[in-house]
Amino acid sequence: MLAYFDHAATTPMVEPAITALNNQLKKLGNASSLHSAGRSVRKDLEQGREEIALAIDCAPSEVIFTASGTEANNLAIKGLFWKGAKDNKKVIITSTFEHHAVMDPIIWLAEHEGAQIVGIKVDRKGFIDLTELKEAVEKHKGEVALISIMHSNNEVGTIEDIAQIVKIAGDIPVHSDCVQSFGKVDLSFKKLGVTAATVSAHKVGGPLGVAALILKRGLDIEPILHGGGQERDIRSGTFNAPGIVAFAAAATDAVANKKERDIKIRQLKQELINTIKKNVSDIWVNGDQENCLPGIVSITFPKTDSEGLLLLLDAEGIACSTGSACSAGVQRPSHVLLAMGLTEDETTSTLRFSLSYTNTVNEIAALGAVISTVVTKSRAAMVK
Repeated sequence: MLAYFDHAATTPMVEPAITALNNQLKKLGNASSLHSAGRSVRKDLEQGREEIALAIDCAPSEVIFTASGTEANNLAIKGLFWKGAKDNKKVIITSTFEHHAVMDPIIWLAEHEGAQIVGIKVDRKGFIDLTELKEAVEKHKGEVALISIMHSNNEVGTIEDIAQIVKIAGDIPVHSDCVQSFGKVDLSFKKLGVTAATVSAHKVGGPLGVAALILKRGLDIEPILHGGGQERDIRSGTFNAPGIVAFAAAATDAVANKKERDIKIRQLKQELINTIKKNVSDIWVNGDQENCLPGIVSITFPKTDSEGLLLLLDAEGIACSTGSACSAGVQRPSHVLLAMGLTEDETTSTLRFSLSYTNTVNEIAALGAVISTVVTKSRAAMVK
């Protein structure tokens, strides 16, 4: 039996999405073609667009389909920066614990396009310093191309006050990576007031390889892909109609069942925390536990090696994640946890468990049965 606690990385496709995908795969036609086969596929695609718009509370014309959340983030950040740069606005304000799909394009713009990065600190719970943000906006008045702050953090689950950030921003465009939040907590593009938001299918039970940038209607930004201009001349590429239709089915399913699933997942999360604490007394949980996603929990196991813990748990049939970036087998401290004030040793002693409504109490019990032994083995290895 595999106890899968890595749903923030990807989660199983839900049955409505599988059915929608299978049915759409059988249909022949390019959604951009004018013949009847193409028009039929286009009709299904536009229905999917409307369903996703309904799920995130935006206009259908504001949904721009992409191949991944990473692409959508790059499109928003680079597109808004290049638009602002035309008016000599080259400052990008962001937080110090964004996902790499936000951090890396911003760093690229600094290295290649002359962007000036202003990183706003976060506190020990993962909340952005709104006072520092306000001071940065005032200091760089007339120079800021965009602000990019994630709606919820992918490692610790803390939810930011994006509506307040938009208020502080004033007329500055605000982009928010909402990939982890979409379908799991209340999320209204209209109410948040952001300029752009990123969502992704495979985080809500849809297929891999399809996502969307929600971009305010009437706003044109510079594209990063050039070609047929299928999406408002902002994103080119043949439509992935099966993926889009399945994305819509998954989004509709997630929103319809959100409240019920939220209750169950939060109960499972608390059970997981209690179970681990019962077996390993000196652990602690990172991030805020009130304004947070239902299923993400970051736990530090002092004097251990998180990569070793992960592999030992994997050998016991339990899947989770380190919550840190690993490259070519070399473990690196999590920039998210460092930004929150943890030491390097603490960041590399931390695991992320992310749950879904599909998890069970029995799976958590299985984790509880081995966690003490796994931690003991890791600590013994660290002493050698």
